[in-house]
Amino acid sequence: MAVSGGPRPSELLTPAAFKNAQVVLQAIGGSTNGLIHLTAIANRTEHRIDLAAFDQLGRDVPVLIDLKPSGSHYMEHFHHAGGVPKLMRQLGDLIDLDAKTIAGGTLRDVVANAEEVPGQDAIRARSNPITPEGAMAVLHGNLAPRGALIKHSAASPKLLQHTGRAVVFESVEDMTLRVDDPNLDVTADDVLVLRNAGPKGAPGMPEAGYLPIPQKILRTGVKDMVRISDARMSGTAFGTILLHITPESAVGGPLALVQTGDMIRLDVAKRRIDLLVDEVELTVRQLALGKPARPVWAERGYAHLFYETITQADEGCDFDFMRREGPSRG
Repeated sequence: MAVSGGPRPSELLTPAAFKNAQVVLQAIGGSTNGLIHLTAIANRTEHRIDLAAFDQLGRDVPVLIDLKPSGSHYMEHFHHAGGVPKLMRQLGDLIDLDAKTIAGGTLRDVVANAEEVPGQDAIRARSNPITPEGAMAVLHGNLAPRGALIKHSAASPKLLQHTGRAVVFESVEDMTLRVDDPNLDVTADDVLVLRNAGPKGAPGMPEAGYLPIPQKILRTGVKDMVRISDARMSGTAFGTILLHITPESAVGGPLALVQTGDMIRLDVAKRRIDLLVDEVELTVRQLALGKPARPVWAERGYAHLFYETITQADEGCDFDFMRREGPSRG
């Protein structure tokens, strides 16, 4: 590509290409990480990923791939059934086939050459989806003013509307030390909350969002609970898990104000996640919390550069100086 002079990235990273990627992400039940990566890529161009538009795609695009954790097959089965070319053929007019490919043609050429595999059942037709809506939904509310993400295709339907008592873990270390403590005050109806696990808080936004079910709850046969955090998780994980809560707790986001015993309401149908504490009390807590201070680990060197310039999940967790318009502070 360098020798021939193209195609250049700018020729491939078009609005149509970004939308196609989001459609496929919703249709395959893909990783929630994918949205962060797409957002970071888009921010380095003149284009953007609109979370509201992504959520609307989730209402319009069905999950067509019978693949864990949304279905039952494994990735190799998807590949042998025809892979992404076959999926895009099934998606039909939901995909812009005029988008250019790195090989010099368009997606129309790719779809025309999609493999037909008789008897395969890993890639469904639009008339027979795994779920009628896409894999992911974007939620807002007083706990996530700038958004949070849930892969509801891999969640327990009965928990998609749920109100429960918060059980708060201050960090990944705190969760590791206490989650299996037999004396932990927790029930299956509670909401497990992990904070300080975001881009700045952890630091680095680890895949810690797949909070383990406490052993004392697992022993009763319970396999899922509502879990929320400002962390990420693997795309292979199953559960009613809300991720990427933005702003994260380490920068003073509302997640930092949650106390064990507070009630939290999740309503995926209404795209809401709310802390059921009155505004006066939240204001008192915010004042008591104070302004976040730069941690000791970020005083100098690369850690300082990271802490001062890393963006939030809704902006792609990228360095702000790598965005097309540069750092917002000038």
